[in-house]
Amino acid sequence: MDYPLTALISDLHGNVPALELAIEDARERGARRFVCLGDVVGYGARPRACLDIVMELCVPGAKAPAGGGALEDGVCLRGNHEDALLNSAEDFNPKARAAIEWTRDEINRAEPRDRAFAYWDFLSELMATECDEVAMFAHGSPREPVREYILPRDMMDRGKMRANFQAMTREVCFIGHSHVPAVYYEDERLYQPTQTEGPYALGLGEGKRAIVNVGSVGQPRDADPRLSYALFDGRSLWFVRLEYDHECAADEIRAVPELPDYLADRLAVGR
Repeated sequence: MDYPLTALISDLHGNVPALELAIEDARERGARRFVCLGDVVGYGARPRACLDIVMELCVPGAKAPAGGGALEDGVCLRGNHEDALLNSAEDFNPKARAAIEWTRDEINRAEPRDRAFAYWDFLSELMATECDEVAMFAHGSPREPVREYILPRDMMDRGKMRANFQAMTREVCFIGHSHVPAVYYEDERLYQPTQTEGPYALGLGEGKRAIVNVGSVGQPRDADPRLSYALFDGRSLWFVRLEYDHECAADEIRAVPELPDYLADRLAVGR
């Protein structure tokens, strides 16, 4: 099976310094395809720049960013922040809702006007879940792909985990949304990476289903401020953690009066 080495990125949240470093690192490691699991926007100060990058990186037939050679067609999914942009952010907390409202205005300020329309067309066409021959991809969970969280504590909720494994259409499902990297096995094993590590054999093809959270590029929440993403070759998995210029990303947020400073402060502590 010729499965392209795939970089799985999620929860970019308008953080360009983190996203650019993750892409550069993945290309250096030989990534031939990028799958974005959603939440390109929200929280961060540069939603349009992140959309520009992802639209070049993941859209089938689009031109890949310069450097590293041609890429195979990628995927980008709808996260809950894209869904809030398109529908409503009423269920968001006040800080997240303020960021969504500013992000909507920021997209509409794009020039030329055709660029704003291109952003909205891209966002409106994002699917909640996708599959290839090996893996399923979702933002939140297999059962509720846009908004349901899966966290390590959920291993105690056997009903929730059983329902999610039953909703899978492949033996592995890659997710984001919680911003906490982890591997959840159907036999109730839990693996939480703490550093760059791999290859980690998932043991697929042996009746062992797994849900893999790849962590967050733009806003980690596992008390580690380093960006997180994963690589997958169809059998084995690599988790990658990288230090990036989170102070630059924080300063960009603080420079926008409409964005709460809390969204900047949390980048330094990984919360």
